[in-house]
Amino acid sequence: MNIEDFRDFCLSLPGATEDTPFGPDTLVFKVGGKLFALTDISTFASINLKCDPAQAVELREQFDFVQPGFHMNKKHWNTVLIGTGVRDAQLREWITDSYALVRRSLPK
Repeated sequence: MNIEDFRDFCLSLPGATEDTPFGPDTLVFKVGGKLFALTDISTFASINLKCDPAQAVELREQFDFVQPGFHMNKKHWNTVLIGTGVRDAQLREWITDSYALVRRSLPK
């Protein structure tokens, strides 16, 4: 997956928006004003995704390219390294899971 495909997929999710609140190099995707994915625009070497805490640990144990969230709460966020074996379909599933987790937490 390249950054354009990542961006297009994130924005295809209902209510998803993009922003750069941490500076021009960090692209952030939100739903309902809450983050569900972010990446470095210039390198696109990794993506941070929100994750259920139990599943986050399982994914880290199962895949070398999934690590505790860089600069994030390690309990709730994973960093997925791009170009290291993660399949596009798997990445889209994890992005969707992150989005759904955040969306479920929003007030009605």
